[in-house]
Amino acid sequence: MYINSLNNYIPLDKVDNKYFEKSAGLSSDWIVQRTGIETRSKIGADEDIVTMAIDAVEKARKDLPYDISEVDLIVSAGYTMTDTIGTTAHWVQKRFNIDNVQVIAVTSACSSFVNAMEIVEGYFAIGKATKALIVCSEANTILSDDSDPKSGHLWGDAAVAMFLSKERYKNDEPFVLDILTKGLGNIGKGPHAICLYPNNGGIVMNDGRDVFQYACKYLVSTMEELLTRNNLTINNVSYFVCHQANIRIVNNVARQWQMTEDRFFNNIKYLGNTGSASSILALSQNMDKINSGNLVGLTVFGGGYSSGAVLIQF
Repeated sequence: MYINSLNNYIPLDKVDNKYFEKSAGLSSDWIVQRTGIETRSKIGADEDIVTMAIDAVEKARKDLPYDISEVDLIVSAGYTMTDTIGTTAHWVQKRFNIDNVQVIAVTSACSSFVNAMEIVEGYFAIGKATKALIVCSEANTILSDDSDPKSGHLWGDAAVAMFLSKERYKNDEPFVLDILTKGLGNIGKGPHAICLYPNNGGIVMNDGRDVFQYACKYLVSTMEELLTRNNLTINNVSYFVCHQANIRIVNNVARQWQMTEDRFFNNIKYLGNTGSASSILALSQNMDKINSGNLVGLTVFGGGYSSGAVLIQF
């Protein structure tokens, strides 16, 4: 399948580390050393998950080689849902008045976007869709506790939108070579390590050490398994994009592969952890650096646990 258009929406408001000196008793130096975060994006008072998603779709549709009314599958991905019945995908359908379209939502923590891509791949393969829109909008700051020294300082907000088609429409469209996802709820602290109780404490990081350990392991092993499946190695990949949870995790992955940091696209320094939007967001922000013929690898890990990897040929 082919990526027809990709774009994002990032709120204008930012929160720097000084804020958390008062709210959580954390120094800016400590936060930077532990996470790599200096500022994080924050949703505005007049915004919500749906408005961010719609703004991302509006930007992405400008580069579409077909009319948005031709989309026959909408998938919303993410875990910070405002409504579990009228999902972001349904609101996008309403806003753009798209008839005769299948609409679903998927959540698997920070690997949700990759799972959504695999769902689209499956719909295309069985002939139930030909043009799809994936929207992912995460409003972590609404659900986090700024006074929580474990994780209150980590979160940022953003949205991404990706249009995909079964057939190629433009010669320069990136081709999704392969996708691999894994459910990992049976390892480590699994579903207990990171939790989100919207009406009872919000986002809670119960065991950051466990998350760090398994993220470092599965960001690497899932990507390597996908590469092996396609008779490729890490040396065939021009750029990597990891889930933006912590710069130390990304640096650990780079060390395991003995690669320099310029092979990785990152945005956590300025945006914080934007959840399942983060890796695709980093890709969309760096499209101008990618040349024809480059192979890009996305690798993600989600609390729960779950992992996923994607290979995209440009």
